[in-house]
Amino acid sequence: MVVGLPSMTPEVLRQLAEEWIPFNKLLGLKALRVDRSDILFEIPYRDELIGDPVKRALHGGVISMLADTAGGFCVWSAIHDPRARVSTIDLRVDYLTPGRQEDLRAHATLVRVGKTVGVSDVRLFHPSDEGTSVATGKGVYAIRVVKSQ
Repeated sequence: MVVGLPSMTPEVLRQLAEEWIPFNKLLGLKALRVDRSDILFEIPYRDELIGDPVKRALHGGVISMLADTAGGFCVWSAIHDPRARVSTIDLRVDYLTPGRQEDLRAHATLVRVGKTVGVSDVRLFHPSDEGTSVATGKGVYAIRVVKSQ
């Protein structure tokens, strides 16, 4: 075991998502649910997240970031080796409706996890209208195990 690496419990994954990754922290990401292979993340709305000043719609990069982060953590949550790291190979995002001036959530579920690759599906929506998808996504992630030193 690599010294200093905690077991990848849901609580450790929650801390990683919210506190240890600077970009997530900058955007205020909240891990609402971190279960094995089932992730629910949220980015609270702020005016700085607007990408279209005329329509007042969320920036597509914010939407894709949330899809990628939730998808990657979904794969990571299914791996039991604390030495494992996950990085994005491919991300597809289909934007279905403009993101409103509201909090945005991403629900990621595991499609498959293998020895070196994991796949997840993600649905993004506003909590005020959970039945309407803002976007959907599919992420493919490389899984790499860090060797002991």
